[in-house]
Amino acid sequence: MNIRDPHRFSNELEHDVVQRIIARLESRAKDEVFTRLFDRYAQHIELDDSSRVLDLGCGTGAIARSLARKPNFSGRIVGVDQSEAFIEAARRFSADEQVGECVEFLVCDGHCLDLEDASFDVAIAHTLISHVSDPATVVQELARVVRPGGTVVIFDGDYSSLTYAVPDHEFGRRMDFALAHASFNNPHIMRDLVRMLPDYGFGVVTTLADVVSEIGTASYFASFADTYAPLVVSSGLMAQHELDHWLHLIERAKDDNTFFAACNYYAYILERF
Repeated sequence: MNIRDPHRFSNELEHDVVQRIIARLESRAKDEVFTRLFDRYAQHIELDDSSRVLDLGCGTGAIARSLARKPNFSGRIVGVDQSEAFIEAARRFSADEQVGECVEFLVCDGHCLDLEDASFDVAIAHTLISHVSDPATVVQELARVVRPGGTVVIFDGDYSSLTYAVPDHEFGRRMDFALAHASFNNPHIMRDLVRMLPDYGFGVVTTLADVVSEIGTASYFASFADTYAPLVVSSGLMAQHELDHWLHLIERAKDDNTFFAACNYYAYILERF
């Protein structure tokens, strides 16, 4: 098997794959599911005029732009990502939406941040921790760059709960497993993270839980399937004919308004001791 989470190695991907992921990230950012999830945890972040916010693993900058557009925000946002292509896209989208004055984007690996100690009031890791090589190192870096008393939000999916319904339940279970493990380095990390946090100087202030589901119609999970399902073949987890059959079932379910997919998502709002 050759399992390589595309987001962990986003700086090594071919151009067409990168563009497909950029399109997925921007499509996700426009989906009402994304907006609802972000708005729910964003209301727990206290900001003032001088707040410095880190968007770690910013991708195309959707979180940074969403925060910058909020009427009560007048601080500074720094978005970092290891992919130069993602950062170029983030700068372009930020300029297009005219939020560039308060947002800066840098190429940087979350495992080793070229940022000063205690230089941020808030850090957000939105769907990052499931992709990294070493979650403990990334959490340690978050603890280093956020000031004591500052806030960290870690939001991600519990991808062992990711499921798409197909008539053959056993086949569907195998595909769910393959899709989660081909797309995410750490599909169980949100279950494990709570045990790690005190060792790195974090206390849990609030936890938020959401079941994201689409029944009948589909956009959020349909886009995910279109982008990431081919990875199950390149990773050696499923055969091409199995993937083709699964995609056919998903398309038919969309056409028949019988689509079903779901996943659990969690937001941990943390205080840096």
